[in-house]
Amino acid sequence: MEATAKILIIDDEPDNFDVIDALLDREGYELSYVSNGKEAMALLKVFHPDVILLDVMMPQMNGIEFCQQFKSNSRWKHIPIIMVTALNSKEDLSQCIAVGADDFISKPVNGTELRSRVRSMLRIKQQYDSLQEALQLREDLSNMIVHDLRNPLTSVILAAEMLRVGSLSPERIHQKSNQILAAGQQLQSMIDSLLLMAKLDSGKLVLQCTDVDISELCLSAALDFQALVNHKHLELVTDLPQIGGSIKLDRHLFRRVIDNLLSNAIKFTKPNTKIVLHADYLAPGKVKIQVADSGPGVKEELRQVIFEKYEIGSFKKAASQIGLGLAFCKMTVEAHGGKIKVESNQPQGAIFTVEI
Repeated sequence: MEATAKILIIDDEPDNFDVIDALLDREGYELSYVSNGKEAMALLKVFHPDVILLDVMMPQMNGIEFCQQFKSNSRWKHIPIIMVTALNSKEDLSQCIAVGADDFISKPVNGTELRSRVRSMLRIKQQYDSLQEALQLREDLSNMIVHDLRNPLTSVILAAEMLRVGSLSPERIHQKSNQILAAGQQLQSMIDSLLLMAKLDSGKLVLQCTDVDISELCLSAALDFQALVNHKHLELVTDLPQIGGSIKLDRHLFRRVIDNLLSNAIKFTKPNTKIVLHADYLAPGKVKIQVADSGPGVKEELRQVIFEKYEIGSFKKAASQIGLGLAFCKMTVEAHGGKIKVESNQPQGAIFTVEI
């Protein structure tokens, strides 16, 4: 925080700025100076300070008037203000506190005291910024979960309503039952991924690594998705090594990685096209898994962003949210010491590659 912190100094005496500039010279702050409160108000439109050093006695708009106006604005009230003052009476200091001042430093300014108080206020500002970021992430996460859960839940409700009304042929009843089952499995997968991500993020989840046959694991996933693939009129092609090889993985977690990649491919692939699940052993203890689709692909600028927790990639209007699936994949793959990436699948689509 301190390496890039921005400090605004408001003082009608240029010599005072020179003193503060010299005292903070080695701290690496970005300093900006204005001579009165009105200039400061104009500067705040383009300069966003982390701390303000404010002289109390100034013409036009004194420090108390500026502080009162500044702290009454919801955009700025969280920014700490240190009053630089020659005032000594308790009444004067009480007035500064009443209008929102966060700290004081007396003239003549002592270098050690100035640096300590600035660092203290920067810590407060950093804590506020971290809290705001956490609150924003929680709001984004809540919105994402609501959106992602709504689609399969709507599918369950509509299919159940059609079954309740009756007069469906046995074939349609079977079709709607499969639709409910597939949507229910999707809901369960989302909830499980969310819980596992929370454990991974907190460091409370310990990998249970065993010898895993990657071909057997991929075939199992492909078989479980076959009903959904058929429902979407897609073709799922597997290109796998012979059964018998092995690599140490957490079977449960890594199966969920494959599930999420397949689910993502199915979600964005148009009917009557194919998805390819490829795996191969690159060397002893090293494996590569790829899921290739012929969907709209991933734009260059989104190829890193989509793996970040709580980020949202906009690929097409009909399915703009990717939810937590890819973030979960990244966290799990990296927990295994591997890496994940996405690239273009010529002539159209995307290839997600995992290397462990």
